[in-house]
Amino acid sequence: MGKVLKIETVSRQISVFKKKRKRVALCHGCFDLMHPGHIKHLQSAKKKCDILVVTITPDKYVNKGPYRPVFGEKDRAESIAALECVDFVAINKWASPVETIKLLRPDIYIKGQEYKLNKGKNMELQKDLMAARSVGAKMAFTHEKIYSSTELLNKHFIRK
Repeated sequence: MGKVLKIETVSRQISVFKKKRKRVALCHGCFDLMHPGHIKHLQSAKKKCDILVVTITPDKYVNKGPYRPVFGEKDRAESIAALECVDFVAINKWASPVETIKLLRPDIYIKGQEYKLNKGKNMELQKDLMAARSVGAKMAFTHEKIYSSTELLNKHFIRK
């Protein structure tokens, strides 16, 4: 079995790990352009758990602007799966991670510090936090250097 699985399969795997008292963490995002910020965020997240699951926003729900995502969901999932610190990857079915959190029921839901610092992302974060609380998960943040895929892509790759 590889690391990239259907979300229902990941849900079953999580149940098995939780019965073995393993701490399961969930990170969710677009991950369109893999950069050092993503890698450090996921490495830091792994230090908080036994099993790190990452879910990817599906192509049809990426709302980062024109020409996005640059990389399709399968390529993004495989890129994340290539990281040693990541145990499982799934492509989300929904526009937001709320339903994913409810389905997977992680012990910890982890976001990067930019979600804590950026007031524009606060409504998203509040919905995620409510979903995490509803399944008994704790919310945690990593505190790594912040990069922006959107800024990097706009500056170096996407020519308008």
